[in-house]
Amino acid sequence: MAGVVVVGVDGSASALAAVEAAAQQARRRGASLKVVHAFLWPAMHVPPGPSPLGPPGGGLRTMVERLLAEAVERAEAAAPGVEVTSSVVTGEALTVLEAQSRAAELVVVGSRGMGGFVGLMVGSTGVHLAAHGRCPVLVVRGDVRTEGPVVVGVDGSASGERAVDFAFQEAESRGTTLVAVHAWTAWNAPVPEPQDPAEPYASPPGALAEAEERLLAEALAGHRELRPGVVVEPRVVHGSTREALIEAGRGAQLTVVGARGRGGFTGLLLGSVSQALLHHAPSPVAVVRGG
Repeated sequence: MAGVVVVGVDGSASALAAVEAAAQQARRRGASLKVVHAFLWPAMHVPPGPSPLGPPGGGLRTMVERLLAEAVERAEAAAPGVEVTSSVVTGEALTVLEAQSRAAELVVVGSRGMGGFVGLMVGSTGVHLAAHGRCPVLVVRGDVRTEGPVVVGVDGSASGERAVDFAFQEAESRGTTLVAVHAWTAWNAPVPEPQDPAEPYASPPGALAEAEERLLAEALAGHRELRPGVVVEPRVVHGSTREALIEAGRGAQLTVVGARGRGGFTGLLLGSVSQALLHHAPSPVAVVRGG
């Protein structure tokens, strides 16, 4: 049975860009698209119908139906042939989309919605879903491109394994190159054990760099065997992971990261790197939680 891609809409320009991206994702996956609007006002006991003193075509419900119709039309134009349905769910957007993620292959949202505050670079819905969603979350921000590579951050952690797999799938379905970035510093790289236990616990010159190159190669090896058609460009960078991924994302179609990497603290649902990309990446960002 084909899966479903869910996109949240609220009438904003950002949400409509997310609808187009979600429709294309559904087409590549052979999935259907579900356009969802979280309708909060009935939960606050605000009448959804037209005011007795206003025009008969007014009211919150009519407004929602119009924005859904526009979103469906935009989706059908972006990806003809994809099955598109729409749904109005009573509740707050964070709660509604988190619940939708339980049965979805992917949830797509814009970087900021109608409720965004001026100056915020990404809305609370995207950050919340990236931390709590039950499936990968795509936040459409920056330049949306149909050319350029897919970029993935690789740190060798178990939780990052799913992000690497997701990135390989994306590169394969888009027919593009995968740029696999592994950034390290002496502060976040595990120190290799000495070859001789009698020697001091220190590394000879170049040992850390060699270990990090080996880490990247090992993290990619199995995925390369499964998807031999994907051209991979490995990059080992000595420096900040956030800066390396933001730079690599310039001109990319998509940047993929795990929700948390090997440097995260136990209990945190979203790491500093994934949060930084949600706020600053120059391209759309997919955050993939570990199993």
